[in-house]
Amino acid sequence: MVDKQVMVTAETALPGRATPLSVDDTHFVNQTRLSAPPAAGQEEILIGMGCFWGAERLFWQLDGVVSTSVGYAGGFTPNPTYEEVCTGRTGHTEVVRVIYNPQTLPLKALLHAFWERHDPTQGMRQGNDLGTQYRSAIYTYSDEQHAIATQSQADYQALLEAHQRDHITTEILPAGPYYFAETYHQQYLAKNPQGYCGLGGTGVCFPPSLV
Repeated sequence: MVDKQVMVTAETALPGRATPLSVDDTHFVNQTRLSAPPAAGQEEILIGMGCFWGAERLFWQLDGVVSTSVGYAGGFTPNPTYEEVCTGRTGHTEVVRVIYNPQTLPLKALLHAFWERHDPTQGMRQGNDLGTQYRSAIYTYSDEQHAIATQSQADYQALLEAHQRDHITTEILPAGPYYFAETYHQQYLAKNPQGYCGLGGTGVCFPPSLV
């Protein structure tokens, strides 16, 4: 029996496969190409905040976000399936790949939405969703992104402490491999408007002075 709230190791993770999953490459909402790299002047970041359905919708609605997709990151199993991730034996968490224009949407503002719209203090779960696949995470692609994310975490931790809330458990690490989730997960809440969202929050928000 696997405890889904305990991280597996590289040695005990499922073996996965060499071939990536076949995924429809067109964004259901804005028709961008999911696999396209950031264009000049754009950046990407991976965000984990529980079930990726609601998280992706949060970000594709932000002014300055160019494209989004959902997938798996932070684990060991290459090219995992959703069913494998759900076993807790891949080490991955559900993430949103966000491509954004930092001139329109600075990373600091993007991360404010991240902190405020989920509870980053819950460890290996988010609300009633239990398991390592629901852990809070930020995976960065540059030293600058990492520094901004770390400072943003410190700022939000100070706010939480002022409200006598728990300690942040979000992992902030350099981005490793990102594996696209199956097509039916991509832009799920645009295809299924009444579907499960799962986003919550602590009720603690950044004051205007920090926005």
